[in-house]
Amino acid sequence: MALASLPAFAAAAGERTVLVMGDSLSAAYGLPPEQGWVALLATQLRSERPGWKVANASISGETTAGGASRIATELRRHAPDVVIIELGANDGLRGLDLVQTRANLERMIVASRESGARVLLVGMRLPPNYGPQYTQAFERNYTELAEAHGTALLPFLLEPIAMDRDAFQADNLHPVAEAQPKLRDHVWPALAPLLD
Repeated sequence: MALASLPAFAAAAGERTVLVMGDSLSAAYGLPPEQGWVALLATQLRSERPGWKVANASISGETTAGGASRIATELRRHAPDVVIIELGANDGLRGLDLVQTRANLERMIVASRESGARVLLVGMRLPPNYGPQYTQAFERNYTELAEAHGTALLPFLLEPIAMDRDAFQADNLHPVAEAQPKLRDHVWPALAPLLD
């Protein structure tokens, strides 16, 4: 190895990683990937927290079962220092069993923690037409898991834009490009303490 390349190698070796395990909301569905909140977060990290990078392992349509089945592989691949888990919306929209959803999220949290990573659990809320019993139990999964495992919690990813129809694409589910910076800015205060 040439001596001139040593500083670059040392910088790369010291790089720390935020791994995002999410669904279409984190995979920038319907948008160029660079316009999504995760890519915007990566840009912010580069400027405000040099030495940090983002690995986005989000997949559109992903459920908690899919995330739980992939978590070990992604942890090995990226060796993250922080894991953002943004999953569950597709479970809820499909009316899947909430006990299983909770177990899948817990499996991801435990695997991440056991790998040495800090965890930010990002919650979701469901439309009221799913009924109060299901929607409330769905939300409780996030708060109770965060409390039980001592993880950071962002209760509702879409909170800054939820009431603004213009912030969503025609499907009324996925945010437009103009809304993505608001999501990044909403995630940042929950994530920043985990980077210290």
